[in-house]
Amino acid sequence: MHDTPPSVPDFTQWPSFPFEGDLRVKQLDDPVPVEPPRKGEGLRECTACNAPDDAYIWVGERWRVRAMDRPTGLPMVLILESRTHLDLGDLPNLLAAELGVMTVRLERAIRSLDGVARVHVNRWGDGSAHLHMWFLARPYGRLQLRGTFLSLWDSILPPISEAQWRENLALVAAWLAEFGGRPLAEPPRIQWQAPSSLLAQSAAAAAHAAAAQEEVVSVIEAAEEIPEPAVESDADAPDPGADGDGGPKTPALDTSPGAASPGATVTGATAADAAASTHSDSSTAEAVAESAKAPEDAPESTGDQRGPVIPSPRSAPTIVTDDGRIPPDVPAPR
Repeated sequence: MHDTPPSVPDFTQWPSFPFEGDLRVKQLDDPVPVEPPRKGEGLRECTACNAPDDAYIWVGERWRVRAMDRPTGLPMVLILESRTHLDLGDLPNLLAAELGVMTVRLERAIRSLDGVARVHVNRWGDGSAHLHMWFLARPYGRLQLRGTFLSLWDSILPPISEAQWRENLALVAAWLAEFGGRPLAEPPRIQWQAPSSLLAQSAAAAAHAAAAQEEVVSVIEAAEEIPEPAVESDADAPDPGADGDGGPKTPALDTSPGAASPGATVTGATAADAAASTHSDSSTAEAVAESAKAPEDAPESTGDQRGPVIPSPRSAPTIVTDDGRIPPDVPAPR
């Protein structure tokens, strides 16, 4: 008769259990008469005893703290080891008392990190005879990771960034160094980037967040575009068709490098002057004749001009009404 495998235990229904679906319990192997030696027992070398200090993030006179070789799914996973090759039950009273102090101190250091809610302390000791205590940080807000399966979730979750991981190691090492010992973990080096590359990354993130909108232009690129000057209205701009003496003036061709070519399109008051010089209709001729009759230093005005006219640099300040006449209570300029 075949052995019937036991039913799935109740903890598979816990919210913290990391697996779902059909599960089957393995058959339990027969016990062995003699257990194999662990690392550091018998003729087997001890990995912890042969490890140099620079393989740890913090070292003291009797204790050392090391991390994994690379980032894992949890914010922090550290191991506290004794310098002396002893197991938990072999500790003398001095080291046993210091183990309690180091456990509390390291738990506080890890819990001080951003995004850490709890720190689980574990000791298994089936792989090595050298005392080592595990410290696993549970991320804040991840209620599904609570409980005894946190070590399993550490292998399932995607690893955190290496920069954040190294920064956390440096913070824990600095915390422990406040009470003695030597910190060996250093924060990650700053990846210096040109401002244009930083702004390009920011613009890319903004474009990704608003995919429906047009592509965002970085500040550096926008600064290279010279904004167009505001177009002046006819009321605020002086008449370019007259010279400083108030007489008519034929538009001269500007040969400067930035001047518009004769065939270029012009706007605003310049377009009006060009039209006045090229067209020979009766209204334009009358406007030129009236301008020629005006006395010297008299301000010019156009039929569509509104508000006070800006006087010529050579004329004295005066007040002119909308129809171009000087009020009777204001003396005429000499």
